[in-house]
Amino acid sequence: MALHHLESGEIANLRPLGGDALSTQSSALFKTEQLEVIRLVIARGREMPLHKVPGEITVQCLEGVIEFETPGRVQKLQAGQLLFLRGGVPHSLRALEDACVLVTILLWGPPP
Repeated sequence: MALHHLESGEIANLRPLGGDALSTQSSALFKTEQLEVIRLVIARGREMPLHKVPGEITVQCLEGVIEFETPGRVQKLQAGQLLFLRGGVPHSLRALEDACVLVTILLWGPPP
């Protein structure tokens, strides 16, 4: 079964998941040719290994706490905080608590 993606004008519920966080799967809320928005649910101690994307991204912590690492810098991102990252910057993250983050990715970046 295909995942539901938001249609133009459709509203998404981004309220904190609380006790339902770990039973909720991460999902792409929508994806167009230029933009993708993902709700990432990550359990305490889990990691997303080092990676990069060509386009700029934002990471907004909706609940919990994550550790966000870029070359030479490690930062804690808590509920209510937002991080901006230029395209092409290697990064990884680790959940310090059960967490839910909203990731926005600009799908086109500068020419190589």
